[in-house]
Amino acid sequence: QVQKAIRPEEETPTQFEVITAAAWLYFAQSSVDVAVIEVGLGGRLDATNVCTRPLVSIITSISREHWQQLGPTLADIAREKAGILKPNCPAVVGRLPAEAAAVVRSRILELNCPAVWVEPAHEIAPGWAVFEQETEGSGEENPKSRHLLYAGEPVHRSGSKIQNPKLIKYPLPLLGEMQLSNSAIAIATIQILQQQGWEISPEAIVNGMAKTQWAGRLQWTSWKNHRLLIDGAHNPAAAQALRQYVDTLNVKSVNWVMGMLSTKEHDKIFHALLKPGDRLYLVPVPDHSSAEPVELAKLAENICPLATCHTYTALFPALDAAIKSSEELTILCGSLYLVGYFLRTNYEG
Repeated sequence: QVQKAIRPEEETPTQFEVITAAAWLYFAQSSVDVAVIEVGLGGRLDATNVCTRPLVSIITSISREHWQQLGPTLADIAREKAGILKPNCPAVVGRLPAEAAAVVRSRILELNCPAVWVEPAHEIAPGWAVFEQETEGSGEENPKSRHLLYAGEPVHRSGSKIQNPKLIKYPLPLLGEMQLSNSAIAIATIQILQQQGWEISPEAIVNGMAKTQWAGRLQWTSWKNHRLLIDGAHNPAAAQALRQYVDTLNVKSVNWVMGMLSTKEHDKIFHALLKPGDRLYLVPVPDHSSAEPVELAKLAENICPLATCHTYTALFPALDAAIKSSEELTILCGSLYLVGYFLRTNYEG
């Protein structure tokens, strides 16, 4: 249907634009209750940014991702991401670098958006979290207030246009410290829907959190009966999050099986991940604009003294070599496309 609507005399839309239009059409025809639309790149000029009255707009985090298209500074990137905000429509914002937060805050004030600035939840036990939220109003210099979420207890708030009527303690099966932020943002968003009249019970939130899965994000799997950790880690911020989790495992060293796109900040990703004595196995990313493994090897060896560093022309021989060379933890990372290729091939196999 989308292809039929394309006029041959007009500029041909991109693949992403066609897929986005098909998604909107499918959601409309399916009469979904809520459509969650994730921006492809940036926000302001993205093909997804066509909804004038969203239930809520969410900015989870900002780092130097896609800086070649969005601009070299965090302020530039924040300006593009803040393009999804709409006049008088609620906004949920995660923890941002100061430079980016200033830009987003200015846009929120300009558009009079009721805003919730979300602090990460706190881990209270393995696999359980409690959410402490910091909020602001939509333009006034309102006092901030904080609270803890525990099941069913009331909370008294003042000075903000967005109120939070429920407190929720919840299971968090996803690994990594960043999921404390992601889960808090999700709950803050649901609370806004509740304030708009959506009937979403605390039990539904707890059950939803308990069932949450995120393939390719700090996911434990196996390769030929060997434990394998996979993670996209496709930019410096994601690489730092992965390294932070690995450091909690108390491993002596790591076998890294990595491939990266040519457009990524390879040096910063290596700096975030590698430690002296690690072993590195570099591969191309199939069917995409991949960085050359040989060039990545030269860069990595200049950045960190490694036990070994090898290049391969395909992923699976590299995995075989990694698990045979050492009993230490093996991690596949560096590209969401590479992780997706592994999951797809491994599942089909």
